[in-house]
Amino acid sequence: MKTGYINFRIKVVSFLMFTLLSQTCFAQEIQIENLLTTLPSNTTVYSKKILENEIGGISVTQFSLTGDEAINEIQDENFRNIYLFVKGKGKARVGKRSFDIVPETVLAQNSINNLWINAADKDTLHLLRISSKLTEQDKIDLLSFPKENTEEVYFRKFTDCQAYTEPIKSPNTVSRTIFPNKYIPRIAMGTVQAPGPDKVDPHEHGMLEQLFLGLADNHVTVFADDAQVELPAYSLLHIPLGSSHSVKVDQGKNMYYVWMDFFLDKKGEEWLKTHNAIKTP
Repeated sequence: MKTGYINFRIKVVSFLMFTLLSQTCFAQEIQIENLLTTLPSNTTVYSKKILENEIGGISVTQFSLTGDEAINEIQDENFRNIYLFVKGKGKARVGKRSFDIVPETVLAQNSINNLWINAADKDTLHLLRISSKLTEQDKIDLLSFPKENTEEVYFRKFTDCQAYTEPIKSPNTVSRTIFPNKYIPRIAMGTVQAPGPDKVDPHEHGMLEQLFLGLADNHVTVFADDAQVELPAYSLLHIPLGSSHSVKVDQGKNMYYVWMDFFLDKKGEEWLKTHNAIKTP
């Protein structure tokens, strides 16, 4: 009896230790990285991959430039790029067209390969390039998209984009779709903006990977399962895939961030039907 009792206790202790270790090993963390918003002295151009290897097929690179420096982007036919301009002013030239860059604008060059970006005089321009590697199915799907979506430059100020409501957000929240789907396969982006106190209710979406980018004056807390992290302005975080996540902003602070959805397949884009576009007169 004594030996059997001892063996039983050993098994119970072993099971509890295994359970604890499993929870420790598999608990999801929220990966976050701050952007550089001040160039080091004697530096006129800076680039760095952000949250490298977090999402398969997606690469995020920060660029910062000032003075006479310019970025020349020749887009590979196997990739599609989106540029988010978050701070500073500048100019973008795509083919024969020129665009004045102000903070909080988005550009996709689509099928036009030759892109030049430079900062305005006596200013420093900070931007993110989000590069998506096209699958063979993506290339097929591109052929079915409207030609104006794939052959023309997409350039918008965030504030000029379509507003929408969503059940998980309060009536005080202003949400906008800054980059709709059906331009680049399996990608959509938008902004969420509200003064505190406010929140985005807990929700899950196992059909997509998601990044959050804190914009100017953003200061929120992001929760994912049992993890939480502060998301300040000019920082990028990755929502763990399939996690129950939410956002909270306190009194006296602001919520203002970009969500970036990267769908695992095109069926997952059904999720976007939860966004109800606000009709304008």
